[in-house]
Amino acid sequence: MTAPTAPTAQSCPRCSSPIPPDGRFCTECGAPVEGASCAGCGGALTPGARFCHRCGTAVGTMPAAAAAAAAVAAGPRAPESRLPWIVGGVAAVAVVALLGAQMLRQGGSASPEASAAPVMGAAAGGGGGVGGRPAPDISSMSPEERADRLFNRIMTAAEQGDTAQVRFFAPMALTAFSQLQTLDADRRYHYGRVAQVAGDLAIARAQADTILAAAPTHLLGLMLAADVATLQGDAPRRQALARRLAEAAPAELRTNRDEYVQHRAEIDAAVKKQ
Repeated sequence: MTAPTAPTAQSCPRCSSPIPPDGRFCTECGAPVEGASCAGCGGALTPGARFCHRCGTAVGTMPAAAAAAAAVAAGPRAPESRLPWIVGGVAAVAVVALLGAQMLRQGGSASPEASAAPVMGAAAGGGGGVGGRPAPDISSMSPEERADRLFNRIMTAAEQGDTAQVRFFAPMALTAFSQLQTLDADRRYHYGRVAQVAGDLAIARAQADTILAAAPTHLLGLMLAADVATLQGDAPRRQALARRLAEAAPAELRTNRDEYVQHRAEIDAAVKKQ
């Protein structure tokens, strides 16, 4: 009879501390090892990661079901005992804001996980940030600047096929655009494009329809509406919009709208494709 094979010892991928053979997380730094699962989506965690690469949940977060059960078991808290939780929640929001701001200001393609450490350091009072500089505060941007920065970041990531970046930033961008008091045709187009790449076709179509309700021959509205129709599998609507785009393009381009100048390459490509 063959003797059972002893489990292979393993080390933490982040701090190199020894981990029991059946361990899933490091007892020293909390890093996940092979076989660890995300508390948020249940997906397999990358060894050593600080955040889930699928849904962005922080490693070490208590599963939702377990957190709810713990809250029920603990019973109601006295009002004064809630202060630490409120402070913790505010700190968590600040960390997410700093992380988003740092990644927006960086020109590279660093992943959310790679940028988490310096951002966490800055939030805790350390010298985190890029090149030794403090991490920028996203709250210092105007709502319009925040929305524009997020749009540019998401479009760049989408063009590069970086779906992780798109998933990470899209909820921030959709919230930023929804909070703007006024939206011109250009920002509605940006709002719709972010929703399109994020898979929220209802928002994308609503923005296209709003643009066209105000200006039925607006090229950005026609382009966005046609692309949404393609994704929705509505061939007749897509063909009708494509014809309207081709017919309207010569006269509309002569108006030299600012948004046409900024998106001229996209417009030319869309018209040529019809």
